[in-house]
Amino acid sequence: MLKLSWKNLVNKPLNMALSLILFALGVGLISLLLNLNHQIEERFNKNLAGVDLVLGAKGSPLQMILCAMYHVDNPTGNISIEKCKAFLNPKHPLLKQVVPLSLGDSYRNYRIVGTTYDILQFYNASLAEGNLWANPMEATVGADVASALHLHVGDTFKSSHGLVEGIEEHEHDFKVVGILQPAGSVIDQLILTPSESIWESHAHEDGSSTVGSGQSPDEASIDSSTVRQLAVGSKDSASSGEHEGHDHEGHEHTKVAPTKYDSLTISQLAQQQRLELMEQTDKDITAILVRFRSRTNIQALNMGRNINENTDLMAASPPIEIARLQTNLGLGADALKALAWVIVVVSGLSIFISLYSSLRDRRYELALMRVMGGSRGTLFQLIITEGLLLAAMGYVLGILLSHLSMGILAGFMKNTYRYSFSGTQFLPEEGWLLLGALAVGFVAALIPALQARRTDISETLSNNG
Repeated sequence: MLKLSWKNLVNKPLNMALSLILFALGVGLISLLLNLNHQIEERFNKNLAGVDLVLGAKGSPLQMILCAMYHVDNPTGNISIEKCKAFLNPKHPLLKQVVPLSLGDSYRNYRIVGTTYDILQFYNASLAEGNLWANPMEATVGADVASALHLHVGDTFKSSHGLVEGIEEHEHDFKVVGILQPAGSVIDQLILTPSESIWESHAHEDGSSTVGSGQSPDEASIDSSTVRQLAVGSKDSASSGEHEGHDHEGHEHTKVAPTKYDSLTISQLAQQQRLELMEQTDKDITAILVRFRSRTNIQALNMGRNINENTDLMAASPPIEIARLQTNLGLGADALKALAWVIVVVSGLSIFISLYSSLRDRRYELALMRVMGGSRGTLFQLIITEGLLLAAMGYVLGILLSHLSMGILAGFMKNTYRYSFSGTQFLPEEGWLLLGALAVGFVAALIPALQARRTDISETLSNNG
């Protein structure tokens, strides 16, 4: 029966091609929207990282969140450390964790972020090899950055001003001192360094002090050997010092086993970094990521509104802004999804017209099948099988087109926003889409199948005789 149905379909290849193309376009568009929405939402939610508030310069709250948390937009401006000093204080009664961010530079479209070790605990990141950044112009790179740019411990590079490659290169070299384990979040796409690195790069543009507040780079950062011993987990300070000298003077690429550092120690170092950052009152940073000690505290919940009303800073709530963005995206996606279902219905109508019109040419054939022993149910089954076969082939072609398009789009998103999407990810909803496609094929073939079932043998044979 399946073979006979296939022969009947290929007997009119143009009709079959039109039905398949329409069906594949509808199914493919629905599948593409499902995958795109799922992967975007998945990455948005994962990179929320439990952030309750983002503080920055006045402007668009959504732009600030996309910049500070997702690193896909430009900063709204800088904020003075003097004005946000209170929020950096480790003893703030309402704030559990804060991450200061200094943005503005990049390397080959990957963002360089001046920050403290707090960011590691925000994203549950750990070292794969090398060390954490300790002094200005040292950088620990995310796993995606290291992989895409083929960076190794000991390599050097020059940063570009702004977020587009090649606009203007700074004269100082960054040195890669470590590479992070893949975390599956935005930190994989970042180059982490002290805020002093950003200040030093831009300070040389106008000839001012490299770090500010009269401090040298070594005085403005945590002691390098201490950080390395705590972060790498050396057994004794002598071996740590040996490795450090070897790393800085020999510039050899030496691998270190995955580091298991004490999270409490890293937390203490992060607090010390923030205390030292608070002293740089003549400097600016871009934004601060905030986690509350308690999300049920009335003062904490009102903090954002109080900041917006009473200070020169702007506070934005990531869940609210991202929900608003997803709602806006969802409206467009729903409209496209509705259009896709219209295309599927039109393709079902095309299948119906194709099968119904072909019955005129096949009446004699169907009558002969009845004479040779075929029942009415056999004729009904034959036409239904043709409809389901068209729907199944259209579904398979549509899914292939969808995932091929998703793969092409993933490459574009990777080059433009450095976010990894996949064309090989299949969703459970696509299984339901198959059932929907088969239902459309069944309904489209139902009336022609009933017509075939009612074929009159004697009348058909006599008319053709």
